[in-house]
Amino acid sequence: MSVLLVRASRIVQLLLLLQTRGRLTAAQLAAELEVSVRTVYRDVDALHAAGVPLYGEAGHAGGYRLVEGYRTRLTGLTENEADSLFLTGLPGPAHDLGLGAEVAAAWLKLTASLPPELRDRATRIQQRFHLDAPGWYAEPDDTPALVAAADAVWRERRIHIEYHRWRAPSEVTRTVDPYGLVLKAGRWYLVGASRRISTYRVSQIRTLTVLDEGFQRPAGFDLGAYWESYLADFDARRHTDTSTVRISPELRKRLVETVEPSIHRAVEETASAPDDDGWVTAVVPIEQPDHALRLFLGFGADIEVLAPDWLRQRITASVAALARTYSPD
Repeated sequence: MSVLLVRASRIVQLLLLLQTRGRLTAAQLAAELEVSVRTVYRDVDALHAAGVPLYGEAGHAGGYRLVEGYRTRLTGLTENEADSLFLTGLPGPAHDLGLGAEVAAAWLKLTASLPPELRDRATRIQQRFHLDAPGWYAEPDDTPALVAAADAVWRERRIHIEYHRWRAPSEVTRTVDPYGLVLKAGRWYLVGASRRISTYRVSQIRTLTVLDEGFQRPAGFDLGAYWESYLADFDARRHTDTSTVRISPELRKRLVETVEPSIHRAVEETASAPDDDGWVTAVVPIEQPDHALRLFLGFGADIEVLAPDWLRQRITASVAALARTYSPD
């Protein structure tokens, strides 16, 4: 790409940043565009010369902003950029949030603003690709509190919730500063702070009241980064032990389709060389005892638990009980 095209693309990005975020300082724009502050000044001058109604405000709270009501037409989209926009549509979650009509209207406006060749591509993409977020073998969550939670997140309003959790006491009340919502495998989670930042499954919120009291989001809070760290911590907490197992060659072939990624990854990282019958020995993470028992019993004779001894004994007892249940005598 030529230097002129790079600069043109960057100037369009600068304009769209101001259009979507309002006032931004030269330093903030430089950080977003990964250029120097001096380059931002030059780009702002270029926008001025092109007749864009852009002005700067001096002082600590100053910065650049567009004249109120100014909007640029959506132009300059490459084929790949237009394709990616039409692949991000999730009508189910948008409807859950009470935004189904707004998303449809926005999609219509976006489509109408595209040149004919990109509009044709967008139509073909919508006809050929469909994104379905929920996983298999599970009904979607019932989330009556979701719309109110989303409204509180957007308007930065404190909420009061009655929440059902799995450990005692199971029914709790919390006053929460709602920072954001996350959709994971078809289930909605609310991230917010009470005494500390916590995660609440929205379907387990029994009642939710939006309070008149506002709150201040922590500077620099990154919802995506928090969620990644939460998932890592969740895995560390639920995997309380390890088990040494022997796995048949047939089970190993289909393991990636039958267990969660952390177990499959552990098998691939720790598997011994196959024995004469093709079986391998590996060390895998396990959760609490009942979960581990159900997991390994589900694989039948294709897996043998070698350790820990308490788990091997529980499986032995369960197999003996099954044998008595199905004995013809």
